[in-house]
Amino acid sequence: MGSRSIMGSVLGTNAFWFLLLFSLFCVFFFSNSSVVEASVGYDRKAITINGQRRILISGSIHYPRSTPEMWPDLIQKAKEGGLDVIQTYVFWNGHEPSPGKYYFEGRYDLVRFIKLIQQAGLLVHLRIGPYVCAEWNFGGFPVWLKYTPGINFRTDNAPFKAAMQGFTEKIVDMMKAKGLFESQGGPIILSQIENEYGPMEYELGAPGQAYTKWAARMAVGLGTGVPWVMCKQDDAPDPIINTCNGFYCDYFSPNKDYKPKMWTEAWTGWFTEFGGPIPSRPAEDLAFSVARFIQKGGSFVNYYMYHGGTNFGRTAGGPFIATSYDYDAPLDEYGLLRQPKWGHLKDLHRAIKLCESVLVSSDPSVISLGYRQEAHVFRSNSGLCAAFLANYDQNSFAKVAFGNNHYNLPPWSISILPDCKNTVYNTARVGAQSATMKMTPVYQGFSWQSYNEETTSNDDSAFTMVGLLEQINTTRDVSDYLWYMTDVRIDSNEGFLRSGNYPVLSVMSAGHALHVFINGQLSGTAYGSLENPKLTFSQGVNLRAGVNKISLLSIAVGLPNVGPHFETWNAGVLGPVSLSGLNEGSRDLTWQKWKYKIGLRGESLSLHSLLGASSVEWVEGHYVAEKQPMTWYRTTFNAPAGNEPLALDMGSMGKGQVWINGESIGRYWPAYKASGTCGDCNYAGYYKETKCLSYCGESSQRWYHVPRSWLKPTGNLMVVFEEWGGDPEWISLVKKEVDSICSDIYEWQPTLVNWRLQAYGRVNKHLRPKAHLWCPPGKKISSIKFASFGTPEGSCGNYREGSCHAHKSYDIFEKDCVGQPGCAVTLEPELFGGDPCPNVMKKLAVEAICS
Repeated sequence: MGSRSIMGSVLGTNAFWFLLLFSLFCVFFFSNSSVVEASVGYDRKAITINGQRRILISGSIHYPRSTPEMWPDLIQKAKEGGLDVIQTYVFWNGHEPSPGKYYFEGRYDLVRFIKLIQQAGLLVHLRIGPYVCAEWNFGGFPVWLKYTPGINFRTDNAPFKAAMQGFTEKIVDMMKAKGLFESQGGPIILSQIENEYGPMEYELGAPGQAYTKWAARMAVGLGTGVPWVMCKQDDAPDPIINTCNGFYCDYFSPNKDYKPKMWTEAWTGWFTEFGGPIPSRPAEDLAFSVARFIQKGGSFVNYYMYHGGTNFGRTAGGPFIATSYDYDAPLDEYGLLRQPKWGHLKDLHRAIKLCESVLVSSDPSVISLGYRQEAHVFRSNSGLCAAFLANYDQNSFAKVAFGNNHYNLPPWSISILPDCKNTVYNTARVGAQSATMKMTPVYQGFSWQSYNEETTSNDDSAFTMVGLLEQINTTRDVSDYLWYMTDVRIDSNEGFLRSGNYPVLSVMSAGHALHVFINGQLSGTAYGSLENPKLTFSQGVNLRAGVNKISLLSIAVGLPNVGPHFETWNAGVLGPVSLSGLNEGSRDLTWQKWKYKIGLRGESLSLHSLLGASSVEWVEGHYVAEKQPMTWYRTTFNAPAGNEPLALDMGSMGKGQVWINGESIGRYWPAYKASGTCGDCNYAGYYKETKCLSYCGESSQRWYHVPRSWLKPTGNLMVVFEEWGGDPEWISLVKKEVDSICSDIYEWQPTLVNWRLQAYGRVNKHLRPKAHLWCPPGKKISSIKFASFGTPEGSCGNYREGSCHAHKSYDIFEKDCVGQPGCAVTLEPELFGGDPCPNVMKKLAVEAICS
């Protein structure tokens, strides 16, 4: 196979072009292998850096979903977790909020973020896109882009291609100016153009195919000196590498045999939507999917997400994407370790790295070990050997013979043998400690003031039109809110005035939520969902004789971020709007005169800001509105001591937005309860986003992250806008902290430490594993909540004794661990009073309280 340079056959495959590329880029041709020559290149086995093939472990951290003050800690924890690379999208609408006006400060300081990654000794995969999807508002596109004359997004359309190329060049030029590409000595080793375009191209046909070729040619022509990728793009033109996204990607192969097998999004969990339960993905299954990908020749894995973070402000897309973008990632929304997922993956990465040299220098031979069991064996010319032993059975253990040994494989698991003899890691055997977390109140009983939002408006900014307007075209997304207001005259001889049978107001809306006010009073509410954002309001309304004012407050809950031409999708009250139950039967209101007002009066006054909050008369004391819709609340508070992450408990509120010192925490909606099917979660078997759900019947999101860097020592201003009529009296500021720590270890469970002792000849016998317990910094183990060596059941925070239990299970932990910041206890039966059930596979479960 002929070689492929970084320019490659995007520019043509005839001899002329190859000779030209040879002279311009010094491409070297090899008879037996194809290698991209540069400081960063690739061949069929892996990405190469300075000529060395690398197994690269990457993780997504999106810089706007955290604060700059959080970045160093997130990056360091990623490094400690075994990552080589940080991957991020570039968020066009955050960087160019209006045409030609750029913003690269605060949470959008992309250069600072990349330099911090470099300082930590890690690499960067920069996904320029500039379409990102990412459950981000409008998929990362600026809303103003929609109003470019003649534009049609993500297809062979000149206005779109010009805008897309302009922003892509802006980012590439900025990175070059700062020397951030690896070819310049920087950390950026990969870039991505477009994003998950394959399905879209399939629907569009020829214009989509032409756009793909153009995007590839444009990107390569920017001369970054590093490879470009396209994810979910089977026909990615050379030299672009096509890559896989999904829960599993072991089945994937690149479109040319000289390209490496890369997984740009290994989904660590799933996003939360308002109205949906909270998804989680077991650490055992995530580790299994990664090991399965590596054993089949994969060499680049990126966790999407490694830290999910927060959709501050109005950045959440969907619509109906929650403010939390936790994603069940190894680092939780607040930047804390999610255990055991973080630790279990760290152990996996160490096991994979032990095999790196043989993985990148050989192809696996596959050996059947049973009906649903097999081995992938890698052998190098230098005599190195590594093996992955897999059991694909979802229900049963398997005892397999490999080499001269026998191995017990738990269901749905892979064991890694860096020397083809000794197991260092099994995906279903978690050696990392677990933890339960708690939200502890640190500030309650705020002293509130209130201000009532107007529900009818004679504001100069209001305007009148005949008929109903589409919301986004009207607001240009400067606000979630659009008022539709009209008058309805009711004759005094209407029958319903005497019968008491209210006429029914019917409103058809394209979404996403709607409050109906009759003569200034809230009459009812309707809202959609992510799956069906459209809504219908149909309720009896209390009208009086004479002129009645109907005010419809239409609310957007994030703009769509995915779907064919989602930029054309509608929101708002599009009709019909009608009144039924009148003497005349039904009256169509759709085409009468409607008055419109964009946004709220409180927004126009900037009541959320330090300056704007003093521009109106707030009431206080017993005059404060209680459980009233359309109410602004404000209070001040001092920052609590400590450094634990903080959140607002908004469980008593309905729906609205909240700000701290003028910074938007985001949308809150705890009144939208999660519907779905929740239950026990078994790690074994294929995962999908509906498999492991929790919090059914409860708020989809109750707690809202408050970055500590947004707080002053004293006098912090909190402003809440409540739409529905929640009770701010019960809002509290809480800190997130570890409640308890756990270890759950099987007898003879493989560990890296024990493997090293055996591999280096320091011991010649099987070693028992140790249970490790470590409290967070500044805390010590104060008590042992549970301990059982035998057959304990349950999980961290919910353990119980099984049919077999060693009667002295607690003793060793109370002796060696209480009063210490951490401890390690070997699984020796003698330490627990002897073997409680010989010839039975036992494990140890222990839970400790840190304080």
